[in-house]
Parts: sequence; structure tokens; C-alpha cells
Amino acid sequence: MGKITLKTPLLLLSFLLISHFFSTISAQLCKSHTFPNNDKFATCNDLPVLNSYLYWTYEPSTQTAKIAFRVTGLTSTNWIAWALNPKSSGMIGAQALVAYSNATGIAAYTSAVSSASTTLTPSALSFPVTGVSAAMAGKGEMVIFATVKPPSTKVNQVWQVGSLTGGAPAGHPLSGDNFKSIGSIDFLSGQTTSSGSGASSRLRKKNVHGVLNAVSWGILMPLGAIIARYMRVFKSADPAWFYLHVACQFSAYVIGVAGWGTGLKLGSQSPGIVYHSHRNIGITLFCFATLQVFALLLRPKKEHKHRLYWNIYHHSIGYAVIILSIINIFKGFDILDPRKKWKDTYIGILVALAFIAVILEVFTWIVVLKRKNNSEKHGRNAHGEIGYNNGYASRTQPVV
Repeated sequence: MGKITLKTPLLLLSFLLISHFFSTISAQLCKSHTFPNNDKFATCNDLPVLNSYLYWTYEPSTQTAKIAFRVTGLTSTNWIAWALNPKSSGMIGAQALVAYSNATGIAAYTSAVSSASTTLTPSALSFPVTGVSAAMAGKGEMVIFATVKPPSTKVNQVWQVGSLTGGAPAGHPLSGDNFKSIGSIDFLSGQTTSSGSGASSRLRKKNVHGVLNAVSWGILMPLGAIIARYMRVFKSADPAWFYLHVACQFSAYVIGVAGWGTGLKLGSQSPGIVYHSHRNIGITLFCFATLQVFALLLRPKKEHKHRLYWNIYHHSIGYAVIILSIINIFKGFDILDPRKKWKDTYIGILVALAFIAVILEVFTWIVVLKRKNNSEKHGRNAHGEIGYNNGYASRTQPVV
């Protein structure tokens, strides 16, 4: 046995003091809070971000939960919201309790979030909610109170803090803690979980989906059409224009299919989120583009009697793909709601492509009309045939 000295109890006392210190630090801060109206709650949790705390008492007999959502560190221009999402883990589909301070007091109401561009306007929720109110609990501190009947005892939750614009809720930051404020809650066990990393992962997938589709359908596809329409007028560019056109369109198709696949994956991971028009246009684009690929394999020779009909089909489907692509990309911007510079950049690219197309349209028609005049003067075109070829696959008449 070692000899016990005076240092032994001193070391033991130091260890106990240090343990008590760290256990005090790790204790939930929500438990030390006292509400002004002396409301008591059976359970509370410190939410991991945005200085937020959730309190509740769940009644199994009525399947209702008395809720208090508290946020600190606010300014007079902030709004707060706490929501349950019965079908998904993100913001879309969330059933929210919203509060903010205005000139007449504190507004508190419910709002069902149906799109990423929501302004949190008052609306009914998909489950019963009563007693919605809010109060200032101190300087820079606000609490929302309500009694909810959640769709199940374990459900996804979302919470947010944003800024007011014109006295009404506006958008919140799209990075940092505002993208980590997502998780789940188990009303019976009293446990909450955070899945902020999952939210960041979903955001990255959405960004990849958007970039792939903007580059493929929205830029490469129109560029390939410009190459085919205008380069073919110049005899020196034949057949280089054809291979450039095929390379551009095939690259657009491959990248576009990758973007389409990421969209399907995102949809399967968020069954409660449905973007009807964006999804339907995307499916239509994929089908049309696939038909174009098969049409290339079945392209008849120039002198074939069915080549005219193939041209009509090819051009019609091609321009339909370009138009639908641009429409769907802007729908994607509305859904993803990125920084304004990204949308402005894409608009700038479209304007540049349109400007180039207009200039080339004028120039090529000058070339075509000049060739026509020359051929009329000589009575025959460059192929020894009456008529002219304007570079747009027009048909010529053989010499009689």
C-alpha cells in the first residue's frame, strides 16, 4: 500500500472541483431559464445553432405538445420561426410558427411553407395548432408559445432566424448556421437530433444539379444550334461545322443527363417536396433530347427523299429543347434561390448568345442573297443546277 499524504485529499478535491466545473458547462442552458409567466415544461433542449432553445410538455392522452420556442441575441428587425415537417427534412413542406416585433406589438401566427421563395404569409397548418402567441422575454430575446398536435411523436423540425423588410419577414441567409438549423424531435423520449451536415449536403447536390443543367441544356445546347445554323453557310467550314455541332450537342446531352440524374436523386431523397412543372419539363427535355440522339443515328443522306421530313423533325425538336431548357433553368433559379449574381450571369450569357445569333443571322443572309444574285446572273448555281442553295438545306432543281 502506498503512503497516504496530505496531497492525496487535495488532489481528490481538485479533481471533484474540475469535474463539477465541466459538468456545469455541459449542462443544458435551457434548464436555467425561467419564463416571465412562470410556465413550466417537462423537457427542454438547447438547439445547436442560432441561439435557440425548445421547451415542451407532451400529453400522450391527447397527443398534444405544449411548446415554447425561445431565441436570444435578436435585434428589433429579426423574425423567428420554428416548424415541424411531416414529409421531409428541409424547409419545403414545413409547418411553421412565426413571430416578429412590429409597431403594434408582436405578431405571432402559423405559416405553411410551400416554396423556397416563401415570405411566410399567414396560412393554416396541416395539423391542429392552438394558442399561438409570442412575447419578449428580455433584451434581444423572443419566445413563441403554442399547443400543437404533431402528426407523429417523432418528426422532423426546422428553425430559423431572418430579417424583416418593409415590416414583414424576408429571406434568411443561405449559408452558415441558417443551413444547419434542421433536425428531428422525439416528443416522447425528449430527444432532439441535428442534421445540419445533411442540409449542407443537400444544398451541394442542388447546386451541382443546377450547374450541370445550366451548362448543358442552357448554354451548350443553344451554342450547338448556333454552330449548325450559321457555320454551314460557309463552304470552307464543311464538314467541320457538322462535327462541332455533334460534339457540342452530344456533350450537352451527356452533362444534361448527369444533371437530370441528380435531380431524380434529390427528388427520391425528399418525397414530400414536389416541383410539378420543373420536374415535368425536365422529364420532357430528357425524352426530347434522347429522341434527338436516336435521330442522329437514323439521319438519311442529303439526297434521300425523306431527308426534308427529317430536317423538319430535327429542327422542331431541337428548338423545342432549347426553349424548354431556358424556361426550366429559370424555374430552377426560383426554387434554389441562389445569390442574384448567378441568375444575372446566366441572363448575361443568354443575351450574348442572342446578340451573336442576330449578328450572324444578318451576315449569313447577306452571304446567301449575294450568292443568289450571282447564280441568277449566271443562270446556274455552283452545282451546275438552276436555283441556289442558301445553306439551310433548301432543295435545288436539276437541269431539265
